[in-house]
Amino acid sequence: MRSWRWYLSRVMRLFLRWFRLCLRRGRRKRPNRVRDLWNYGTVLMKSLYYNVLTNSDTVLDCVFEPIYWLVDNMTRWFGVVFVSLVIALTSSIVIIVYLCVLPIIFSTYPVHWILWHLCYGHWNLLMLVYHYYKAITTCPGFPPQEKSDIPTVTICKKCIVPKPARTHHCSICNRCILKMDHHCPWLNNCVGHFNHRYFFSFCLFMTMGCIYCSISAKDMFLDAYNAIESSYQTPPPSFTREERMLHKSLVYLWVLTSSVSVALGSLTLWHAVLITRAETSVERHINHRERTRLKLRGKMFRNPYHHGMLNNWRRFFGVEKRSDWLTRVLLPSAHLPHEDGLTWDCPPYRNNTVVI
Repeated sequence: MRSWRWYLSRVMRLFLRWFRLCLRRGRRKRPNRVRDLWNYGTVLMKSLYYNVLTNSDTVLDCVFEPIYWLVDNMTRWFGVVFVSLVIALTSSIVIIVYLCVLPIIFSTYPVHWILWHLCYGHWNLLMLVYHYYKAITTCPGFPPQEKSDIPTVTICKKCIVPKPARTHHCSICNRCILKMDHHCPWLNNCVGHFNHRYFFSFCLFMTMGCIYCSISAKDMFLDAYNAIESSYQTPPPSFTREERMLHKSLVYLWVLTSSVSVALGSLTLWHAVLITRAETSVERHINHRERTRLKLRGKMFRNPYHHGMLNNWRRFFGVEKRSDWLTRVLLPSAHLPHEDGLTWDCPPYRNNTVVI
């Protein structure tokens, strides 16, 4: 038979255990930030250590996760600044052309060249403004959040929803995008299925406009540059304030348009190659890894969305007949893409892999 001391010690132990539980509950009401961070780091390290699928890429992603978060948030908040910068720079070039370049053209060029500059310049400006506005305001396309019968290929690890083919998650928009190409800070929007054509057309017409301005104003730029250089002579030539502003404006116009035509022209050429191959920027890297992996196994990768070079351009621009090249490509058009972005028409004779 147990003594009364044993019962007393048992009661004291139960009391102490109950007291400790009360203290823990009281602490939970006021969480400790340092302890939460320590627990989060412990779970992170244990998940890395005990995960059999862990490799160097997973470790680097976890290490650089704060940097990715900073870049994503900066891109999200500075998108408005980048859009404002595009509008301001483009407006400054247009103002200089109207105030400085066109008066010189009217006074020195023959009539047929004046008509050419007026027609081409205003057409290029119209196409540029229209496609930039549509690229900014058009929704790139999102997959349905509710359950549906649409065929999917995987589950998004961030959204925890089914992803259709060619759909990828944008960490800046924090949503899945149909046929995602990339997130463009100059648009403050994702480039996806429904605004991909507007983005490429904007890049194309912006490049064409910059090349047009740099070529048309080349002689004016050389004269303005020589005039600015001559101002350092002794004695300096007597230029009025309006003439000095004219010279600086022409130099600014030529330097900016030439730089943008080289940089943006390279980007446009790269996207033209991707369109020819029926790929997006994301799919380019995925297909490259898949092509390398299958090559080691003696197989060859074929893009299931490739319909031929010319057909890829037709499907991209939504051209169904010959007249559409004029009404849908060379003129402003708000027609929808060829497909809905959820399902894709693949050529029946093509397979993902074939043995070499």
